Amino acid sequence: MQIFARNPRQIRRHSLKKEDIDIFRKKLNETKIHPLVIHTPYTLNLASHKNFLYRISIKDFTQDIEEAHQLGAQYIVIHTGSFPGDETEGLERIAKALRLILKNTANLSTEILLENTSGDGSSLGYIFSHHGLIFRKLRYNRRLGLCLDTAHAWCAGYRINNKDGLNSLLDQIDREIGIERLKVIHLNDTLDELGSRKDRHFHIGRGKIGEEGFKLVLSHPSLKYLPFILETPKTHEDDDMINLSTIRRIYKDELYQKT
Repeated sequence: MQIFARNPRQIRRHSLKKEDIDIFRKKLNETKIHPLVIHTPYTLNLASHKNFLYRISIKDFTQDIEEAHQLGAQYIVIHTGSFPGDETEGLERIAKALRLILKNTANLSTEILLENTSGDGSSLGYIFSHHGLIFRKLRYNRRLGLCLDTAHAWCAGYRINNKDGLNSLLDQIDREIGIERLKVIHLNDTLDELGSRKDRHFHIGRGKIGEEGFKLVLSHPSLKYLPFILETPKTHEDDDMINLSTIRRIYKDELYQKT
C-alpha cells in the first residue's frame, strides 16, 4: 500500500498527532499490509537552486522520514528533484542533501527510494546514470534504494514493452546502482509517445506500453516478486478495481502460458 502522509501539494503545515499514528499502526497490524510505502509531497525539491526551498525541502523530508518510521513504513519514495542548468551540479546538491538527511535519521529503519522521472522540464533522474552518481557520492548507503515508475521510464525513452528494451533498462539499473536496490514498482501506462519527456499516467494496458509490456514487467525474474503500486487515474469510482482486474488477468495469462 502507498499513501501520502500529508497534503502532497503543500509545504508542511503541521505534524502528525500521536493518537492518529497509534490508530494507524493498530489498523496496519490488523490488516497485515506489507510493505507500507509513503510517497513524499511534490513540493519537495532536494536539487533546488533556491536556497530557501532547498533548506525547507531538507527539513521537511527529514520530518517526513521520522513520521514514516513512526507509521511503520518500510519505504519512503521521493522524486529525484529538478535543477535548471548543469545536471551534475543539481545531482551533487541532491547527494549533499541526502547525506545530511541520512545522517540525521541514522537511527531509523525506513529506506529512502529515489523514483525515476520522465525528464519533463528540468527534472533529474530520467536516466539511471543520475542515480548512479548520487549512490556513489553516498557510498551506496544501505538505506538508499530505487522506485521504478513504468510510465516515467517509457516517456524518458526506455522501450519497456519488448524484452530487449526492458532488459536494457534493468541492465542499466544493475550497472549503476545494483538491481537488488530496486524495491518498489509504480505500474502506470501512458498515452504519451516513447521519449516524449511528459509525465501523464493512464490506465493499465490502454496506453502506449500496452498489455504486452506489462506482461513482460510482471513476469521478469528480477521484478516478479517486488511490490507493485498502481498510480493510475481515477475519474470514476470503479477505475481502481478495473485497473487491478486488468493486472490480475495479465498475470494469470502469463502464468497459464508458462505451465
